[in-house]
Amino acid sequence: MNNAMNGAKEERDYFLSVLSTFKNYRERSLNYINYKEKCIESLPHNHKELLEKYKEDLNTYKKCVEKNAELIPLVLQHAHKIFDNFYSNDEGEQPEKIGSLSDDRVQVVFKQLMRDWSDLGANERKQCYDPIIEEILENYPEDINARGHFNILVPGAGLGRLAFEIASRGFSCQGNEFNLFMLVVSYYVLNLCTDVDQYEIYPWIHQYCNYLKPDGQMTSVKFPDIKPSPTPDSKFSMTAGDFLEVYMDSDEWHCVATCFFIDCAPNVVQFVERIYMILKPGGLWVNLGPLMYHYSGIHNEKSVEPSFERLCEIIKKIGFVMEKCKTGLKTKYCQNPQSMLQYEYDSVFFVCRKPIEVKPEESMT
Repeated sequence: MNNAMNGAKEERDYFLSVLSTFKNYRERSLNYINYKEKCIESLPHNHKELLEKYKEDLNTYKKCVEKNAELIPLVLQHAHKIFDNFYSNDEGEQPEKIGSLSDDRVQVVFKQLMRDWSDLGANERKQCYDPIIEEILENYPEDINARGHFNILVPGAGLGRLAFEIASRGFSCQGNEFNLFMLVVSYYVLNLCTDVDQYEIYPWIHQYCNYLKPDGQMTSVKFPDIKPSPTPDSKFSMTAGDFLEVYMDSDEWHCVATCFFIDCAPNVVQFVERIYMILKPGGLWVNLGPLMYHYSGIHNEKSVEPSFERLCEIIKKIGFVMEKCKTGLKTKYCQNPQSMLQYEYDSVFFVCRKPIEVKPEESMT
């Protein structure tokens, strides 16, 4: 009982720290710009004169931060609905008393809004989501009315666009996300945004390097680029929680679609095993992304980082039949097109199937 209560308290405290981080976004972002202004003031007089226009740029950056900050109270007033008031409806302890987390968590969400829900993110979605969607359409009925019988899971769904797109094509699709920063914002976008291009944000206003002009840092986007309401017939949902803890039932899903996900585990083998377990016999696993291995190099994390060749061997030993495999797919992730620095992954794309008939030696594992 005590362990359960302690676990619930830790979860609640973490949720409150997420809310606190959102609430402190404006102050901490402006403080950073204020610090830059103080740096200028500490310079020799002639240098300060030469940096006058740069000081004007900093003032404009503040306005962009203010614009971003306007979105946050709109999002937070609905955050408690995600967990049926369990975490955030306690008047006895206000979120401000809980420590904030890293500022970049909020900054990442603004960039993810660009990727998933703006016109500017369309090219990244085409690179990363379209191959997955096309593969699903190739393997399941052309009749859109028959697709609702097929259950598709998207772990690591982020702000939900890939899962939404799959559901919009008639499938029963569920997105799963562990990151509370993403969950809070995705709930707002998917349930409460009513108009196209309803909000404007500045996703890269916190990145200060590698611009030809000040306007590059002030690149803005509007979202959502479409009305994020599934058709009445579509079956679309989002779940919160750790993929390994939420999905434990065997033979449940017709398809699992993973995009920039499998390298989020300290032990990628666990993910492969779990995907195999939850797929129905004959079920499909479609994957696209790099192998960044997010836990690599983190102190006290038991992270393993097999190469793609070794990962393919593991996938086959666990029981999958690999039907397609492509390497070198050019994919970007939340990139500012006006930055002088562009990151691009040579991602892998593969399609695996869980055999309908399991060999005797596989049933023993």
